[in-house]
Amino acid sequence: MKQVTATGQTVEEAVKSALAQLKTTKDRAEVHIIDEGKKGIFGIFGSRPAVVKVTLSLDPIEEATKFLKQVSSQMGAPVEIEVKRDGKQVHFMLSGEKIALLIGKRGQTLNSLQYLTQLVINRYSDQYLTVILDAEDYRNRRSETLIQLANRLAQKAIKTGQDVALEPMPSYERKVIHTALADNKQVKTLSDGIEPHRHVVISPVKTK
Repeated sequence: MKQVTATGQTVEEAVKSALAQLKTTKDRAEVHIIDEGKKGIFGIFGSRPAVVKVTLSLDPIEEATKFLKQVSSQMGAPVEIEVKRDGKQVHFMLSGEKIALLIGKRGQTLNSLQYLTQLVINRYSDQYLTVILDAEDYRNRRSETLIQLANRLAQKAIKTGQDVALEPMPSYERKVIHTALADNKQVKTLSDGIEPHRHVVISPVKTK
């Protein structure tokens, strides 16, 4: 949040001066009049300048976008970003020539970037926003892979009669596993461990 105190012969002039310093427009700023000023006799004697305090309201989505562009450039993988907001959920779709660098092994880099972007967006937002970061439809492809993995490991648990523990995953990936096996009456799933090492365990249902 940036703030500037400015003076002028009139409130309007003081506001104009503050907006120029902040390099913004009135619709993106909050104006607080400290002193309306006084013209004085003949416009000189006893005159007092108008004083205003103008606060720049930073847009959380713009700040998050700026952060992502900066980080991706520093990683040597500049991106184009498409943003879609659905209520309190904000989707950032990344595309670029070196997008694999931003996805990382099994999406680990993308997950870390998503976590950091969520911190940035909520630093500037009045209400809590959830960030979904995707790169060239990686999330859908990953979900399909996770569903196949869940079904394969469920069969392993049923066959061996032993619990099967998956690798640590972020909460929304664990949710994909839980959902994929929700209708399978032969197994049950639970999340175990502490973040960031929380993982899904698939247990066979013992039949009497």
